[in-house]
Amino acid sequence: MELNTDFMIQTFSLLAKGLPVTLGLTALSLFLSAGPAFWIALRRMQRKGAGARAAGLYVSFIRGTPMILQILLMYSLLPSALNIFVKSAGIPLNVFDQVNPFWYACVIFTLNTAALLSEVFRSAILSIPSGQMEAGLSVGLTRWQTYRKIILPQAMSVAVPSICNITVNLIKGTSLAFLMGVKDILAVAKIQASYGYNYIEAYLDVFLVYIILCTVIQLFFRYAEKMAGHYRTAQ
Repeated sequence: MELNTDFMIQTFSLLAKGLPVTLGLTALSLFLSAGPAFWIALRRMQRKGAGARAAGLYVSFIRGTPMILQILLMYSLLPSALNIFVKSAGIPLNVFDQVNPFWYACVIFTLNTAALLSEVFRSAILSIPSGQMEAGLSVGLTRWQTYRKIILPQAMSVAVPSICNITVNLIKGTSLAFLMGVKDILAVAKIQASYGYNYIEAYLDVFLVYIILCTVIQLFFRYAEKMAGHYRTAQ
């Protein structure tokens, strides 16, 4: 078997068109999931009440089902639910034709990431001694101020490696967005390969792009971990 190197070189440059979609979907999902993830983590730490039980069921559902099943299920439900809402509100909008599938993918990956990120936040916060909260409250800080100024800065240094893993897995997971018609890196490669059936060359290009992209992300988080851990060396 002989690889078409000319096709690989040409396709590798074309994959840059899908790179902003992959990075944008990853960044938006992380950003939008951070707040809900923190709330879920706090509810699960309470261990009592309807909120804690609901948060636990949500996390269990996300962690216990395959990503591809979540995508197929949610992508079947979201447009239909949104269409019912739009029709009932009297809004003249064709949901199935005018809403970019990118936003459906963003919702699905945000819901998935929120559950996974909540476990990272919960374990990181629990690693901080409970006396830190008591000390903050004793000097007149509110619980939120204590979290923001004392607990979270320390917890972040613990959470950064796990957040790196979630980010890398999210970047790789966004390759499934092509199932919803989103033109990410993998979708662009499949389109290019379909013209001459050069699928092996296209997939090798995708392999290289993801290796480079994930390596850069890991180097960034290694630097972020070092910055977040500065308080330790100051002690």
